[in-house]
Amino acid sequence: MLSRFMSGSIRNLDREYSCTVRLLDDTEYTCTIQRDAKGQYLFDLICHHLNLLEKDYFGIRYVDPDKQRHWLEFTKSISKQMKSQPPFTMCLRVKFYPPDPAALKEEITRYLIFLQIKRDLYHGRLLCKTSDAAMLAAYILQAEIGDYDPGKHPEGYSSKFQFFPKHSERLERRIADIHKTELIGQTPETSERNFLQKAQMLETYGVDPHPCKDVSGNPAFLAFTPFGFVVLQGNKRVHFLKWNEVTKLKFEGKTFHIYANQKEDKKIILTYFAPTPEACKHLWKCGVENQAFYKLEKSSQVRTVSSSNLFFKGSRFRYSGRVAKEVMEQSAKIKREPPEIHRAGLVPSRSCPSITHGPRLSSVPRTRRRAVHISIMEGLESLRDSAHSTPVRSVSHGESFVPRSRSQATDASDGTAVISDEAYSPSDSVLPTPVAEHSMELAVSRQINGAPCSIEEEKESEAGTPTHGEGGDFGVDGRSAQEGAGGDSALSEVEQVNKFVLSVLRLLLVTIGLLFVLLLLLIILTESDLDIAFLRDIRQTPEFEQFHYEYFCPLRRWFACKLRWVGGLLINK
Repeated sequence: MLSRFMSGSIRNLDREYSCTVRLLDDTEYTCTIQRDAKGQYLFDLICHHLNLLEKDYFGIRYVDPDKQRHWLEFTKSISKQMKSQPPFTMCLRVKFYPPDPAALKEEITRYLIFLQIKRDLYHGRLLCKTSDAAMLAAYILQAEIGDYDPGKHPEGYSSKFQFFPKHSERLERRIADIHKTELIGQTPETSERNFLQKAQMLETYGVDPHPCKDVSGNPAFLAFTPFGFVVLQGNKRVHFLKWNEVTKLKFEGKTFHIYANQKEDKKIILTYFAPTPEACKHLWKCGVENQAFYKLEKSSQVRTVSSSNLFFKGSRFRYSGRVAKEVMEQSAKIKREPPEIHRAGLVPSRSCPSITHGPRLSSVPRTRRRAVHISIMEGLESLRDSAHSTPVRSVSHGESFVPRSRSQATDASDGTAVISDEAYSPSDSVLPTPVAEHSMELAVSRQINGAPCSIEEEKESEAGTPTHGEGGDFGVDGRSAQEGAGGDSALSEVEQVNKFVLSVLRLLLVTIGLLFVLLLLLIILTESDLDIAFLRDIRQTPEFEQFHYEYFCPLRRWFACKLRWVGGLLINK
């Protein structure tokens, strides 16, 4: 009996596993779930833990052993999606940014969105001018420490907070001035709402950048926002396509295409290259989900999307969930007492040290700081200078592929918008994609600016998420972003030949398969005695009888004769 009990306990352990989800305030939620549990079950557990009803804006993100980020699919089993062994570690993040976050129904939802945008600001995803940066940081200060108190907040108190990847003493003083004079009396809820209203007006609100290269090999960042598809290069937004202009998203290998109709007689195709095929597929799936969420009127309009025009090629994916309009309608029906919110306050944060007393740029000796700053900026200048519009493939009126200049592409992208200035430039961001070849330089820049000093620390801070996705910073070093461009161009021709050969082989295999199926159907029609209605009707048609007696029977006799001849040769030998 004891052995039976032990074996039953072991079987139960095999059917269960532990899962840890890091929340937006950096606390962790750990639970034990069944091995066949789907993503929706885990997500519902987290939302119940947070007392969250407006949950459609959020998702669960995880990283596979190849350092590729993914959104957990709620309709599939968790264990089948994870390529690693349990226990699993994931993180809760905003997946779909609300178009008007300040207008959300419940305060708990606004607070979680506030935490996400504050994280975006620190990691360099939310870029803005100096004046906007100072206002946003002041709102964070007011929400987290309340009104200015000379007894509690000595001179230079704002320098103990890290709001951005890097900032100057002048910006710190401006933040403190706004906090002291303009925000007195604001409650945390009011400050968070004002923060959201300010953030939603920025060009990079809702941006979760995907690092890519354009057809010229220049680095770019692709992103999907509540308002459309954007392309960012340097400190500028060089392309913007509204969701009603985007007609199709497609990928093949590492190549990503976006098709759009900007005018009645004008169609464009933008082409970019992701670092890996897995990254390109993740980019495509994110685009499909964002387009469905923001563009459609009802979830019943969602259709399965294929990454290729051919049925036997590519990936198929379907967004499962409600669309933005349905979410807002459902939120309006919420009627309950506002849930209690436990704000983080001054609790140390691992991934967003805006509420910690960590080092900052101005704490470094001035001579050393100037030397390091110059060495970093030498590499970053090349990226700023190379910020240009991406060549666009125009397909209107039979035009061929035409590279456009910055001025020509302005019409196609509603203007090239400058999203930051010199004091707070995306090219100055210090959380670039971790690459082994220049990890030492990145470690120096991180240490100087109060960010995690190693790639491992940064990955740990985001529940194992690599910074090329989570940080997704626009200001990668020009040299590192273009490193290996020569090798890529040298291999491009070989890759194109390989793709062509694979396409031909795939087409050949499908053709042979179709012919084999037709042959089996023909044999069933002519040789079998199956008395099925549709087979009987086909056999009785004059065309089939003519084919059977004039073509098939002579062909069968010819094959039989050849087989007997071959059999005779084998027997004689």
